[in-house]
Amino acid sequence: MIISSSLVMFMTPGLAIFYGGLVRHTNILSIIMHNFVCMGIVAIIWLLFGYSFAFGPDVLGFIGNFKYILLKNMSLNDGNLVSNIPALLFCAFQLMFAIITPALITGAIAERMKFSAFFLFVIFWTLC
Repeated sequence: MIISSSLVMFMTPGLAIFYGGLVRHTNILSIIMHNFVCMGIVAIIWLLFGYSFAFGPDVLGFIGNFKYILLKNMSLNDGNLVSNIPALLFCAFQLMFAIITPALITGAIAERMKFSAFFLFVIFWTLC
């Protein structure tokens, strides 16, 4: 699971380089910045409260509660509900997919969206 998480994490810089090759030379740094900033924004939101909302105990069967906010009440010994992997490793694995999802969208908005709009989009995408 650690190797799988790291391989998915390396997909984001690879995607940035791939998309950098598809845009005009004036926008290469912009598209690479979009991908790397996406890693930071999503990681912060995910570790603050995203994991808790996605995988915490359900509130009315719709959204998770605040049990794992700031990753409190989690340890390496806690098993996941789905498998026997540690909860923190499961959190890291899911974080990598939360990062790569909006990073994939950067190819669709290449040369079409301002950075500030993309920043707000990534926040909105991660929260929803």
